[in-house]
Amino acid sequence: MHTPDTSALGAHVTARGAAFAVWAPRADRVDLVLIDSRNAQKNLRMTKDADGIWSIEVPGVRAGQQYGFRAHGEWDPSDGSRFNPARLLLDPYARAIAGGIDFHGPILDHLPGSPDVMSMEDSFGAVPVSVVVEDTPPPTPIARRRPMSETIIYETHLRGFTKLHPDVPEELLGSYLGMAEPAVIDHLHRLGVTAVQFLPLQHFVSEPFIAQKGLRNYWGYNTLGFFAPHAAYATRGTVGNQVEEFKQMVSALHEADIEVILDVVYNHTGEGGQEGPTLSMRGIDQNAYYRLTSDRRDDYDVTGCGNSVNTAHPMVRRFVLDSLRYWVREMGVDGFRFDLATTLIRDWYHNVDHQHQFKQTLASDPAFEGIKMIAEPWDIGPYGYQVGAWGPDWSEWNDRFRDHVRDYWRGSVHGVQELATRLAGSPDLFDRPGRTPQASINFVTAHDGFTMRDLVSYDVKHNLANGEANRDGSDNNRSWNHGWEGETTDPQINATRRRQVLNMMATQLLAAGTPMLLAGDEFGRTQRGNNNAYCQDSSISWVDWAASPEWSQILERVAALITLRREHPTLRLDQFAYHTEVLGPNGENLQRVDLTWMDGTNGQMGEDAWHDGSRRLLGMYVSDEDEAFLTWFNSSPDSVAVKLPGLPWGYGFQTVWHSAEESELPLGVRLPAKARLLVPGRSVTVMRVDVPKSAPELLELRALEAGPTPSSGMT
Repeated sequence: MHTPDTSALGAHVTARGAAFAVWAPRADRVDLVLIDSRNAQKNLRMTKDADGIWSIEVPGVRAGQQYGFRAHGEWDPSDGSRFNPARLLLDPYARAIAGGIDFHGPILDHLPGSPDVMSMEDSFGAVPVSVVVEDTPPPTPIARRRPMSETIIYETHLRGFTKLHPDVPEELLGSYLGMAEPAVIDHLHRLGVTAVQFLPLQHFVSEPFIAQKGLRNYWGYNTLGFFAPHAAYATRGTVGNQVEEFKQMVSALHEADIEVILDVVYNHTGEGGQEGPTLSMRGIDQNAYYRLTSDRRDDYDVTGCGNSVNTAHPMVRRFVLDSLRYWVREMGVDGFRFDLATTLIRDWYHNVDHQHQFKQTLASDPAFEGIKMIAEPWDIGPYGYQVGAWGPDWSEWNDRFRDHVRDYWRGSVHGVQELATRLAGSPDLFDRPGRTPQASINFVTAHDGFTMRDLVSYDVKHNLANGEANRDGSDNNRSWNHGWEGETTDPQINATRRRQVLNMMATQLLAAGTPMLLAGDEFGRTQRGNNNAYCQDSSISWVDWAASPEWSQILERVAALITLRREHPTLRLDQFAYHTEVLGPNGENLQRVDLTWMDGTNGQMGEDAWHDGSRRLLGMYVSDEDEAFLTWFNSSPDSVAVKLPGLPWGYGFQTVWHSAEESELPLGVRLPAKARLLVPGRSVTVMRVDVPKSAPELLELRALEAGPTPSSGMT
């Protein structure tokens, strides 16, 4: 099948002016609309080629020029045709977007309440417009893209992260340049994260039902411009400078050795369902850009957002891939987290297809070599839940990890079998040919749901501020308030809550896989019990940097654990462990294994221990030729006396990190093999283990362990 060249699509500054092109194969006519500084419109008829691409070059046009398109054609909503020249349409390839939506204006392509009757009122002035952007150099590249085995992801909202930051200049608060400020980057370094994953930064809009409540879409999962950085995060104007400021932010992060990952929403657009606004793709070709039902009339919605982008169509798929290439090559992005990724691999019949051309192109195109690909591996359509199925070169959000870790630490589990599975990298889900534990994105909290502090402070959601009578947001939070709903002055409850936060942080950092932390969890950010703050551009969502001393100590302890993880590869397994024998320098068997589990009494876990539903203690032992660590996870409220294992597992054990109070378990004390250790209740305890590094050393230590040989002489 012939695939048209899409490199000319969009607006490009030329020696004479600017060239414009848009793909609209079923349109009868397309006009370029140029808008001057007085908001006067000038319509220019474009020329169509054999591939359905309309183009025109206009002398004298320069960067900053605002423009749009008007598409003429058949109005037949029953057949997926919604051409309406009264609609000023955004260029799908626009690299900058200016203006917002007047939700009281003529933004629908039909009369309100009559979806089959065309509206003839001009939408100009009520809809955003495209902006011509001149090519500029890409950002400073990252010196080295880390493998996922070295990666710690930090998920954050760009605006909310710096909106209240005390050391960011007022004019930069909540902006791309605010994120580039040294004080902000210093915090990331202090914590030890290696990659920032931003909630959507592609230009997005609010939904009408949110705007009608006087709120706005804060998270950004309602994209309108796949090539355009969100204009509201720029510091001055919206006529293209957002592109340059985005690049400055990426350069600053790269120069600090921090990678940039974008949360991208290609599964649907901000036009919503057919009764939503017509702003761009619906007016250019509803039948091509969006999935429709078999009668071609209604949207086939597998996203829950009103529409679904049709990546089964070669040109629409090419459009998405062109966007991804642009963000990599021109904007310096190091990775993507694909929202509702399953939608992107549905075929013409809406079936899930892991051999989809979208995935094949990402795997084969050199532009994406080394780029991190992370799937939110589900949508709401048939067979949409695809956790574990994405294959090599993909990582996936692991909701099974999230749910079980929450349950384990609130005491709502049966034994420790599943905990071991999740700590081992969820091999039941990801141990497939070509995959490593890093396929699992291990997270406990994310933007969607409670923050970690709220997870240990609220039994139920408190979303009244969203204006939906607390009906929105999940009721399956697996949270526990520890005896009081919400904030309290009770010192014991607060101490337990902070300890539980440390426990969950430690679990995701010590499990095999790629950890993802939610911004602010490391110092107790709260959303006051709101678990669906998508519409809260307010102090509910903004990161409050005025952390108490008690919560600041949590930050220091999390940073110390991240440092320990970074310095010891044994704590971040990059291959699935199969209880494989560890070999010495000469290939000799050192009689220990790469991963095993300890019961605290008899050494390795036995059948009875594995099937004990009341068990809440698990020891995770990892080792290589040079070192070993033994980590105790104890979700019981009571301390547990454990007997440390002997040879060949180790001959010395030193506590190097724990989540308890220092008075309960001093750091640095070295214990011999088979010694007794009191593991505090509700705690994680990490012990560095002295191990023999050769067979002769093992034999010598065994001899010492056995004591002197009795004399055989006569008396």
